[in-house]
Amino acid sequence: MEHPLPHRVSRLCGATLPDGAVVDIDIGRRDGHAVVTAIRPGFPSGELADTAIDLRGFVVLTAPAEPHAHLDKALSWDVLNPPFGDLGAAVESWRGGSAGLTEESFHRRATAAAAALLRNGTTAIRTHADILGGPDPLRGIRAIDRVRRELAGLLDIEIVALTPPTAEAALLDAALEAGADLVGGAPHLAPDPAAEVERLLTIAEAHGIGADLHVDEFLDGDHHTLAHFAERVRDWPSTRTRTAGHCCRLGTMDAAELAELLPAVARSGLGIVSLPITNLYLQGWDRPVATPRGLTALSALLAAGVPVAAGADNVRDPFNPVGRSDALETASLLITAGHLPPAQAVHLVTDGARAVLGLPAAGVRVGARAELLAVRGTGLLDIVANAPADRIVIRDGAIVSISRTDHRTAIFAELEFS
Repeated sequence: MEHPLPHRVSRLCGATLPDGAVVDIDIGRRDGHAVVTAIRPGFPSGELADTAIDLRGFVVLTAPAEPHAHLDKALSWDVLNPPFGDLGAAVESWRGGSAGLTEESFHRRATAAAAALLRNGTTAIRTHADILGGPDPLRGIRAIDRVRRELAGLLDIEIVALTPPTAEAALLDAALEAGADLVGGAPHLAPDPAAEVERLLTIAEAHGIGADLHVDEFLDGDHHTLAHFAERVRDWPSTRTRTAGHCCRLGTMDAAELAELLPAVARSGLGIVSLPITNLYLQGWDRPVATPRGLTALSALLAAGVPVAAGADNVRDPFNPVGRSDALETASLLITAGHLPPAQAVHLVTDGARAVLGLPAAGVRVGARAELLAVRGTGLLDIVANAPADRIVIRDGAIVSISRTDHRTAIFAELEFS
């Protein structure tokens, strides 16, 4: 039976968990939210109730959260036709090309990018949006705020005002009025990185809000700012967001320097966000032999007890020409390039990402929010390896997206059509 979407459900039957257990999952309402109320061994048979969903042959995960998107830049590669190149080339290409992009262009591309994330299972997004140059610097932020309002009930979207060093405080104030929730920026690109960290965090404090900064997105150099960021926010209220994205320089620090820095990061309450697909593309262009990779020190951060998440970052824009807007793509890269075990890689794009974003706990646990992703497959490694398109996305206990595929292959023609 076909149901209109969103379609609220009360039970998921025969679902496979990442540990291989097959269960039925009951969903109810508590304090205005859908939560998991019971989990029991499940092997459905016979007719199911109208609000029950047969998930035999599907693996069920906590719905992914995207901790670091750029919805304003997304899908602009074909529009801008930028050169291939490193971070500096991408920044220059975007600065020049974005001047010709209208608010409607930002809205159209951001809507398409958000819809792709939702189809693939993501139910919460934190996106950076540039304070642009020119006479209308807030048009990207306004466009994404409009997308947020249009997709309310399907996706949660949080906006970070990505602030250039040249932007005056009054312009950042206006960005927050236009819909931004957090202060952002890239201090390592400023003439005085430490002063830029101080400036941005002071503005955040004045507004009583958090900060999500691009931090140390380079492989070599002593102008890294993570230590300053950590020290500066150590005494912030525990509920105030403090997030550091990229942190590529950690991946090239020697062991002694890293060991000295990580305890301070852990004490600060900072969440670290790794962006494998973009930083694998952007970093290392200057070393064609034994090219270093642009990932942060994932294993060391996790061992130190630092909250870590991972995201897709840029999707088909000057900073990354590819990308599927799929958390399973990010998880796969964490395994192959980051050397994380599959369960840990998936954690960084699901429960770990939700924790860094400050979202309520979700997933297949009694009392957790019913934010779930069901992917057709035999087990956790199977769905990460194959990233099947057959998916059912559940937000707040309701199905908000269903994707199905149909395979017809010549070798099986007699079986399929006889």
